[in-house]
Amino acid sequence: MVNFYERVLQHPDYCRQFNCSDSLITVFICPLEARLMKTRFARLWSQHNYLFYVIEGKKTWHTANNAYDISKETCVFVRKGAWIFENFLENGFCVVLFFIPDEFICNTLKIRSKPLNAENRKYEPVMVLDKSDTLSAFFLSISSYFAETHEPDPSLLELKFKELILTIADNPRNEELLAYFCSLMHEPQQVSLQRVMNENYCFNLKLEQFAQLSNRSLATFKRDFEKIYGTTPGKWLLEQRLNHAFRLLKDKQKTINEASFESGFESASHFSRSFKKRFGLVPSACKQHPL
Repeated sequence: MVNFYERVLQHPDYCRQFNCSDSLITVFICPLEARLMKTRFARLWSQHNYLFYVIEGKKTWHTANNAYDISKETCVFVRKGAWIFENFLENGFCVVLFFIPDEFICNTLKIRSKPLNAENRKYEPVMVLDKSDTLSAFFLSISSYFAETHEPDPSLLELKFKELILTIADNPRNEELLAYFCSLMHEPQQVSLQRVMNENYCFNLKLEQFAQLSNRSLATFKRDFEKIYGTTPGKWLLEQRLNHAFRLLKDKQKTINEASFESGFESASHFSRSFKKRFGLVPSACKQHPL
């Protein structure tokens, strides 16, 4: 899968970028001739959360369980993990984009005079934010940096990132995102690993990338995984992906190629062999299967 964060860094000619440690702010202008992704559908992942405001254009984010249509004048927070981009090839896409690591979010929230509290404990991988006047004013202030010929000092950028997090956290209408912020500060590691696996198993991520998403070394990830699930990550992932593909074929009438792609298999042939070994029938026959 393509690392979205690294792909953006590799294309400074498409956008002006300001860096503050691992945090990154950029205005990304994507005319038709300057696309990061050249196909209709692309599988991506990011080890950092990111937030963006859409200036122009539209895209669809496909996660394991939902699809999110994002269009002009929408502010969105996407949690770290994997997804499928659906590009609309006839349109460009222009956004103000922020990559924000977990640690930066937690350290910023600790300086709040009031502890963060959220009654809602549910949150999606993609969350649309409330467009408050305060948030609109923040994006207006950011736009002035890109009009200047010199780059702002990193310490000033750090303050702007903190301002963004605190502005969002100060708005009770961002109930879903506040719940996620709370989870970052209080969630047990075991729950975090389970959440990472349940939300990303259908994407073709390497074990090293699953470990990175759960804030663990590869060795610690494997040890914790087997302690929680009682099996190896490879066996568990294959089982989950095959079950997911079965549901796509039987319940959503997906084609074999679509089910293979959306379940994290590298190829349709590998998928078909694994499917027959697991269920005892070829993928095309599962629609009549009673399972």
